[in-house]
Amino acid sequence: MADKRNLLLLFDRPNEPVFMEKGKTSTVFDIPDRYLTDRYRPIGNEVQTRFGEKAQQRIPVREISLPDLRLPMSLGREEIFSLFVPRHRQIAGRLIDIFMGVRSIDDLQSVAVYARDRVNPYLFNYAFSVALLHRPDTKDLNIRSLAEYFPEKFVDSKIFRKLREETTAVDEGSRIPITIPRDYTASDLDPEHRLWYFREDLGINLHHWHWHLVYPFDATDRSIVAKDRRGELFYYMHQQVIARYNLERFSNNLARVARLNNFRDPIAEGYFPKMDSLVASRAWPPRAQNTRISDLNRTANQLKVDIGDLERWRDRIIEAIQQGFATDDRGNRVSLAGDSGIDTLGNMIESSIISPNRSVYGDFHNVGHLFISYAHDPDHRYLEAFGVMGDSTTAMRDPVFYRWHAYIDDIFQEHKNRLPVYTLPQLQYDGISVTGLQVAADGGRPNILNTFWQQSDVDLSRGMDFLPRGNVFARFTHLQHTPFTYTINVNNQGGAQRFGTVRIFLGPKIDERGLPMAFREQRLFMIELDKFVTSLNPGMNTIRRRSEESSVTIPFERTFRNVDANRPLVGSDDELEFNFCGCGWPQHMLIPKGKPEGLTCQLFVMISNYEDDRIDQDLVGSCNDASSYCGVRDRLYPDRRPMGFPFDRLPRRGVDSLMNFLTNNMSIVDVTIRHDDRTVVRQN
Repeated sequence: MADKRNLLLLFDRPNEPVFMEKGKTSTVFDIPDRYLTDRYRPIGNEVQTRFGEKAQQRIPVREISLPDLRLPMSLGREEIFSLFVPRHRQIAGRLIDIFMGVRSIDDLQSVAVYARDRVNPYLFNYAFSVALLHRPDTKDLNIRSLAEYFPEKFVDSKIFRKLREETTAVDEGSRIPITIPRDYTASDLDPEHRLWYFREDLGINLHHWHWHLVYPFDATDRSIVAKDRRGELFYYMHQQVIARYNLERFSNNLARVARLNNFRDPIAEGYFPKMDSLVASRAWPPRAQNTRISDLNRTANQLKVDIGDLERWRDRIIEAIQQGFATDDRGNRVSLAGDSGIDTLGNMIESSIISPNRSVYGDFHNVGHLFISYAHDPDHRYLEAFGVMGDSTTAMRDPVFYRWHAYIDDIFQEHKNRLPVYTLPQLQYDGISVTGLQVAADGGRPNILNTFWQQSDVDLSRGMDFLPRGNVFARFTHLQHTPFTYTINVNNQGGAQRFGTVRIFLGPKIDERGLPMAFREQRLFMIELDKFVTSLNPGMNTIRRRSEESSVTIPFERTFRNVDANRPLVGSDDELEFNFCGCGWPQHMLIPKGKPEGLTCQLFVMISNYEDDRIDQDLVGSCNDASSYCGVRDRLYPDRRPMGFPFDRLPRRGVDSLMNFLTNNMSIVDVTIRHDDRTVVRQN
């Protein structure tokens, strides 16, 4: 039987033919002549012998009866693939079904080898990744970061000439990292460029890619899409992104992001990505300031949709919210009431195959991305591909992403605002009082957090086609903070041990005008920093928690992990979880940048009754630590409460400030975030 780990080699060097060397050790696939493409079949023996003779490992590929790949092959190899394009989603769904339906590892290897050189490289990477994540016999494989295979989606195109020079002219042992410029997409004439470090952060964009990998839109196997609370996760993950983005805007003396709520007004913000697509051999198209979106008529993608369609879908979604129910494709009512309504609404807005009625509620979120991404060439007259908003890997680079999702979140809040407010009994934990709260950076003063710039290296060699082998590193600059520790004092006034869920949030104390934030507004700016379960003995308890333990984030080493090193034991629970763990907010972006003089925030902690929160299930492995945004693999979301609790609903009557909101099991403290404009190099 084939070694399933060899399947991962099919991701390497995505534009090189499959018979060329793969992996860090020279490995080649011995493939049947019939599997060679038309270009290489007449010289199959010559090319396979040339690469096979110097290979350290040879992997035999057996010839089988192949499935019908005509639909996946209908997308050209030099086109740009997008999950937002309905036709592309259909094609990807078919390819996922093919990979999922193959019975054995041997047959999967054969089908994948044949498909790899015939279907679009982006499409192959996505569909094969989804299949490996969800097949019972491959879910323990460790999929590498997309930045390793398609670095052009993450970095300045100018560095590739330097990378090629370094790789070709210098032996591997003497190569040095090539530095990516710090802020290369605009100048300080554009106020939005102050947020370059957030929008263009590699870790943030990899998080967005991996989230959509774990939660795909389409597949015949409904279980791949219909994961626990998937629609609610779509809402909450993006809501938190907007809250975080607004805190960064406050850190840079900018107003909160303006919603893109009028589809016929020009888009004030421009964006020039400065990136090339190595697959399509073209630059990513820019968008000039004050560009208007137009009706789309892109026959090559079977995409014909009017702005009026987008407006009708929005109106029908809002009507469903106001009525309290949606209508499914059989005419039945689907309630939006209670805690589960947000899940249904998320599936409608996104939308995925588990939307209750796509024909009525349409494809609002996805097609909105397409309208913006095709604004420069809506009818394909200039043969241009979509801009960065058309790809989940690159969309967060564009300032308009946050305007679009601010409006989508506004629709979600329309629903949330119709739910009953939380009563005091729902918020309180009788007998539990938080008596003290403090946070301190390592070696620093209490309640002062510090940020700075850091330079780190990422290996791009697996995406550098037709170049000599060996590591080639790019060095990029990102935000970083000094690690810190929470100290929480809790009094358990009962006579027995109890359990509580500790919920930690951070929010701005004042708005962009320098005025104290009203609680109705402030609650939407609260970012979740951590959530964990703790035991509380009778009497006084002191809880200490490190920032690195956050339930939101994954460490740098996991975002950019080298899956060849530090691998868990084969067959262990940790190994089963290792791949899913690629989903999570990057640890280096846990807190906002702050200001040199300090950004004043409020740190909030709540201890809720674990008996009201608990989900009875076994949590195995090490992948529970980024569950807030990503859930837990093959398990229920590990918190019975609505995501964002207790800030996801309007406050009870009389609450106009965070202080008024507090109950005995809550506490707040003012925290100052100071930014030091210095740069340090990460020690690898």
